[in-house]
Amino acid sequence: MLTAARPARLWTRTIKDNRELNVKLFQQHAALPFTMRDGALWVLLVTSRETRRWIIPKGWPEKNLKGYEVAQREALEEAGVIGKIAKKPFASFRYLKWISETKHRRCIVDVFPLAVQRELDDWPEKTQRERKWMPPSQAALLVTETGLIELFLTLSEGAPPLSSRAGGDDN
Repeated sequence: MLTAARPARLWTRTIKDNRELNVKLFQQHAALPFTMRDGALWVLLVTSRETRRWIIPKGWPEKNLKGYEVAQREALEEAGVIGKIAKKPFASFRYLKWISETKHRRCIVDVFPLAVQRELDDWPEKTQRERKWMPPSQAALLVTETGLIELFLTLSEGAPPLSSRAGGDDN
């Protein structure tokens, strides 16, 4: 489910019969690199290192870094892009991060829009990942996390432009 971003590690989830269940969620921060081409929104996906699934750059919180700073660093390391990032997330999604074949973590990911200004020819994880620009409707078909699918479908249906959310002093 696409939800407004929240900075909590422990969330309460309502299940079908309206009982509440405390579920521990691990926080991650993601960048959604984007650009405009001929008036249309395009987003940048990268492949995960191990399973080669299409994802957006994301990482774990780091001491002394704000969420948007972590997201910006991940965009550089994983996708080789530099740009203006919003200081507040515009969305969040949940997914299961598999640590091993039998162990996983439930994660909540805050998503920060990143208006790409520069695409590097060489970057730290270039040999470990692929990157690809596409419209959000195509991205929705390639990602596997339900929350990301919903995010891209929302963007492909004409959600407010991300450019108004990235890079301003009031973000």
